[in-house]
Amino acid sequence: MTNNFDVIVIGGGPGGYIAAIRAAQLGFNTACIDEWKNATGGPALGGTCTNVGCIPSKALLQSSEHYEHAGKHFAEHGIEVKGLGLDLAKMLARKDQVVKQNNDGIAFLFKKNKVTFFHGRGSFVSHPSTGSGQSENALYDIKVAGAAEETITGRHVIVATGSNARALPGAPFDEERILSNDGALRVQGVPKRLGLIGSGVVGLEMGSVWRRLGSQVTVLEALPTFLGAVDEQIAREAKKAFDKQGLKIELGVKVGEVKNGKNGLSVAWTNAKGEAQTLEVDKLIVSIGRVPNTIGLDAQAVGLKLDERGAVIVDDECRTNLPNVWAVGDVVRGPMLAHKAEEEGVAVAERIAGQHGHVNFNTIPWVIYTSPEIAWVGQTEQQLKAAGVKYRAGTFPFMANGRARALGDTTGMVKFLADAASDEILGVHIVGPMASELISEAVVAMEFRASSEDIARICHAHPSLSEATKEAALAVDKRTLNF
Repeated sequence: MTNNFDVIVIGGGPGGYIAAIRAAQLGFNTACIDEWKNATGGPALGGTCTNVGCIPSKALLQSSEHYEHAGKHFAEHGIEVKGLGLDLAKMLARKDQVVKQNNDGIAFLFKKNKVTFFHGRGSFVSHPSTGSGQSENALYDIKVAGAAEETITGRHVIVATGSNARALPGAPFDEERILSNDGALRVQGVPKRLGLIGSGVVGLEMGSVWRRLGSQVTVLEALPTFLGAVDEQIAREAKKAFDKQGLKIELGVKVGEVKNGKNGLSVAWTNAKGEAQTLEVDKLIVSIGRVPNTIGLDAQAVGLKLDERGAVIVDDECRTNLPNVWAVGDVVRGPMLAHKAEEEGVAVAERIAGQHGHVNFNTIPWVIYTSPEIAWVGQTEQQLKAAGVKYRAGTFPFMANGRARALGDTTGMVKFLADAASDEILGVHIVGPMASELISEAVVAMEFRASSEDIARICHAHPSLSEATKEAALAVDKRTLNF
């Protein structure tokens, strides 16, 4: 097997494995290095997303939603469920099987596309042929620290090493009581009392899973507003739903000391009024953001520049300060989203081939897979107001949608924001059933700079949830037909 490659990708998560596959499709001799291990020590391609993030969390969200529907909602449909029980071990085993299927799928894709895989940690090696990497013809030596250490050489290197969960100061993750996203997916028994620090995507999704399975969930959020990045109207609608479900969400709090005692955890915190409080929990999920994963990359060996957060510094095309060294995904600027990483990975592979890779940050969708789901693309109403942009807004509630009524899930709405003069769509925001799927129409529309009138004029199937999208577009012109 050759140790010389046209392209070496460090990291096998969404950005890395997709970049490797696309580079191979474009005719480059490509290698990908990844150190994730499965339960038996074998390779587990897919990075955080596949192993302890997007995929396993969605598996548990689906399983826990089935459980809640069987216990609380099936009766509405005339379905009687007697003797409902929970086999948590089997639920977790199913989650693990879903993860393995995805791991194996990526390995198959590497074989199909002739990507050479190295199992281990990849890092730069200082070498006379690279020096500080000032030559466009530089070759980079990459050490693979795996079962057996070896060094491979490449003309182009794509860094796709992802990110790690940020720990709460003074309360490091032990993954037994103080949990990151990893430990939150492996809890062996339903905790009676569950605390969450941070009401971001991971916190809300994991909180939803364990609440459905029986936990009393309390969320402590430092920000004074709920889901500050989400359109305020949509965030208010979502919080009403979560409050009704039993998620206890405290805003504007200051978290103090976390004590680990014999019978659980004690979290000292101060509420928005400045009153001292104590939260006693069995488990604590900390979801206060993520940090770029560059420890062990040995960036200094070749002079690769990092910023104060440890992220790789790149330009708009994901080029680093070194010739032919690129970086994508969570390890660079921009939203830490798996699909953003994938798009950057494809774009970089195509740029290496002399093509014009395309990533439009303005049309990257965001999704929170709670129930109701929350999804959006483009600007929020508060952003438009702050920028002084004149706009028109249109909303349509799912309670007026026939398919939503048939599903028995009428929570939420679709909201359109369009330029007041040109009618170009500036943002679309959804809270409600299948928002993650509905948002794609808005992404396509915005990528082609469509107007709200364009969506309003498109025929949507009846009955379908997507009709709410059409009606919200009609609402921009104050001419909804079903509300």
